[in-house]
Amino acid sequence: MLARYTVMKTGVKISFAALLLICSLASFANSPIGAPVEVHQRISPRTATIAKPTVALTLDACGGQYDADIIRLLITYNVPATIFVTKKWMDHNHAGMQDLLAHPELFQIEDHGAEHIPAVVGVGRRVYGILGQPDMAHLHREIEVAAADIRNASHRNVSWYRGATAEYDRAAINEIEKMGYKIAGFSVNADAGATLTRRAVADRLSRIKDGDIVIAHMNKPRGDTAEGFGDALPQLLARGFKFVTLNDVQVQEIR
Repeated sequence: MLARYTVMKTGVKISFAALLLICSLASFANSPIGAPVEVHQRISPRTATIAKPTVALTLDACGGQYDADIIRLLITYNVPATIFVTKKWMDHNHAGMQDLLAHPELFQIEDHGAEHIPAVVGVGRRVYGILGQPDMAHLHREIEVAAADIRNASHRNVSWYRGATAEYDRAAINEIEKMGYKIAGFSVNADAGATLTRRAVADRLSRIKDGDIVIAHMNKPRGDTAEGFGDALPQLLARGFKFVTLNDVQVQEIR
């Protein structure tokens, strides 16, 4: 009976199901949440750099273990990087955290969240199947708990935040910025979550350009990220690339 119910107005017959669909679509279109987006950024050309080409390398420590090989490689070649760590990574990788803290001239340690929960807000919302934050209070906790641990360990301020999966909805972006954090995007995904082969990682790195912000991972030692960097990094340095941290530059969003 419900499916056959109709609304009559100005001679137009509309099924009840169609009416519900129209209302739902209109409500979604006017929603402040919207679909999650991946934030893409490059180094702003307004940044005064010492030399070109300049690239910002960022490494994520989501959870899991410590890929010491990639950190030793960066230390060997004196290459700075911005490291995004979660609280749960810090709690289970004390040796790795100590390696980072031992080289403050190279490694800028920033916030990747307490439990690596995506910055999308609303009960049941997911990114890549991973549950997001049920409300803003949980988003605040995700950011601030990790930030407090980083400040206590490094005795440095925390300025940047990168959410799990690197995707955000508009409400989360607005809230993160209100909290005083800058969102860290990227322009080159070097290892696709540490899932790429050594050759693929090296190939992606070989094609970076002046102004790129690179994302890769340092929490999966069984992956090929360190090996790919080991192949590509000496060549990039020989080509004159200068590596910087995010605090060294201004960034701009790209489409």
